[in-house]
Amino acid sequence: MRVVVALGGNALQRRGEAMTADNQRANVKVAAEQLAAVTRLGHNLVMCHGNGPQVGLLGLQNDAYARHVDGKVTPYPLDVLGAQTEGMIGYMIEQELGNVLPFEVPLATILTQTEVDAADPAFQNPTKFVGPVYNKEEAEAMAASHGWTVKADGDYYRRVVPSPKPQRIFEMRPIKWLIEKGAVVIAAGGGGIPTMYQGDKLVGVEAVIDKDLASALLAREVDADYFVIATDVKSVFVGWGTPEAKAIRHAHPDEMDKLGFAAGSMGPKVEAACEFARLTGKRAVIGALEDIERIVKG
Repeated sequence: MRVVVALGGNALQRRGEAMTADNQRANVKVAAEQLAAVTRLGHNLVMCHGNGPQVGLLGLQNDAYARHVDGKVTPYPLDVLGAQTEGMIGYMIEQELGNVLPFEVPLATILTQTEVDAADPAFQNPTKFVGPVYNKEEAEAMAASHGWTVKADGDYYRRVVPSPKPQRIFEMRPIKWLIEKGAVVIAAGGGGIPTMYQGDKLVGVEAVIDKDLASALLAREVDADYFVIATDVKSVFVGWGTPEAKAIRHAHPDEMDKLGFAAGSMGPKVEAACEFARLTGKRAVIGALEDIERIVKG
């Protein structure tokens, strides 16, 4: 089978965990063991990953540097930070996968540009969480000093930015060439680098594309047999955070549409899984990172 696995940014950088390179690499090692098992089962693996925590941290570092030099340096925009995280996270995944797979298995990270629509209503309603978590007082202070929009993310608060829907992945041809040669491909990291056309020129956009929706688009484009969204919870739940919480084991996309999930967290995952299943007639699964091998086995 051709399996597309989308790793959540919070699966690689756990909620509330210190945002260090060592912690991220430790989480990537866990992911690598599971992902290697997919290839050992004889499947062709294509990987995507989130970047919300990482792109937000880079944004803070950029802003701190700009302030340190008296505002003489303009912080890099979100599309450039997205490209940086694709390289950083792709490098770690390649290295850790390479340490557990046979040397002969080729690995490739593709910097991926994703087109969005300039008229997307998401630009007027930011919902995508980026960066570290804060308590309410810290978040309000950061919003006031940086001009951010902040929203609740579970028990914490985080910055939110526009998350327009992906329309097209520009690097599809080289991605398919690599897959045909048996490479494990890492692409559309963080949903891809957000771009759009101004006239006949392609330019970067100040946004973060949802990686699950971009991964579903990629999965359809590469004709995946199976689409897995790996996150930091075991399943999709109804009544999440309440004593009545129940895991959803199997569902039809039409039934999932009726339930309603948070736009900034589980909502895009459910939307992406439903979109893939509905358009392809194939299976999409949302589950925990440490369960990937069992998920792919059914």
